[in-house]
Amino acid sequence: MNIATLTDRYVAKLIFVPLVATLVLAAMLLLLDKMLRLFDFVVSEGGPVNIVWQMLANMIPEYMALGIPIGLMLGILLAFRRLALSSELDSLRGVGLGYGRLLRVPYMYAIALMALNLAIVGFVQPYARYAYEGLRFELRSGALGASIKVGEFNRLGRRMTLRVERSDDEGRHLHDVFVRGETADGRSVAATADLGTFLASRDEDTIVLRLTRGRLVHDAPGYKVPRVLSFEQQDLPIDLPTIEAFRGRGDGNDEFTLPELIRLGRSDQAPEALRDSVRANFHFRMVEVAMMALLPLLAVALAVPPKRSTSGLGIFLSIVMVVTYHKVNQYAEQMAAQDRLDPVLALWVPFILFAALILRMYWTLAHKPGGQPIGALERAFSKTSKAIGRILRLRRREPLPA
Repeated sequence: MNIATLTDRYVAKLIFVPLVATLVLAAMLLLLDKMLRLFDFVVSEGGPVNIVWQMLANMIPEYMALGIPIGLMLGILLAFRRLALSSELDSLRGVGLGYGRLLRVPYMYAIALMALNLAIVGFVQPYARYAYEGLRFELRSGALGASIKVGEFNRLGRRMTLRVERSDDEGRHLHDVFVRGETADGRSVAATADLGTFLASRDEDTIVLRLTRGRLVHDAPGYKVPRVLSFEQQDLPIDLPTIEAFRGRGDGNDEFTLPELIRLGRSDQAPEALRDSVRANFHFRMVEVAMMALLPLLAVALAVPPKRSTSGLGIFLSIVMVVTYHKVNQYAEQMAAQDRLDPVLALWVPFILFAALILRMYWTLAHKPGGQPIGALERAFSKTSKAIGRILRLRRREPLPA
């Protein structure tokens, strides 16, 4: 087995661990942030808490599409940074393995992850986004069986109000119940009871609230005074609200697959505003995937610090560049969707400029003797760090006031 093959295996191992760790960490941070907001949303809508996990599962493809490029870049960058700091990179170049040869394994990772990311943003994410919006709709409409909020007045249908002080068995058994209902002809029924239980009925549009040990007040326009009675058990029918069907897929561009975007963008029957929006979204997805082909070059260009330096400026700068480019693409997509710019110009011109910058940085490192793509920034960062360190040391040496 020759040295080139052994080096490929070694580099692949160095890239794999930080790549997977970064991808998992980025996805977990995004999911945790979203989970807190989803819990607030589900609780405020009175829905079952377990629906949060289904909603989070449908958000994973979107967060994977964001995390894969960053994971790829940091995996390659940290691997080559380790090679550079341990002088292994100089040894490999000394035996004839240049940067072009060393990039073979990073580009294998890049091609595989580009294909995965294309499948996610092109086919998986649209369906996951539609399923997520469907769950939100069902929560808002009550189709998931909204739970009873303890200590609050709950609206059941259009003319029924319910309040309970305590509930057991996941809301099946209610304690200290107050309920009031009205009919269209002006009659009303109000009741209090020690216990209450929801039961199914033969009519699918109606449920029964069975009250135990309470008092009931019945009033109507023809009554001189309301009628009051005590009961051991009383059944009150409750009409379930009518739940509208969820819309079809495709309300937003994020719910269209790539073939659907192409078909709509070429359709003469689609409204012009829809065609502009669809074309902008299609080119946005394409440049986001195509950008991953530049990440190995960017990672290597920023991974190698100056000699006798362990500066981590390249790591910080790489994240800033990728996030900034993503935000530029989002703004360009909005401009193109509003027909203020052609989508090809709005999204592919920044890509070309970004590619030119990265190629220039890589050429400086790989083909210019002693070249440092961010040498000026490294020197400025080093001077600033030393100045801050001196200030902090002087402050620690200052005597405390008497």
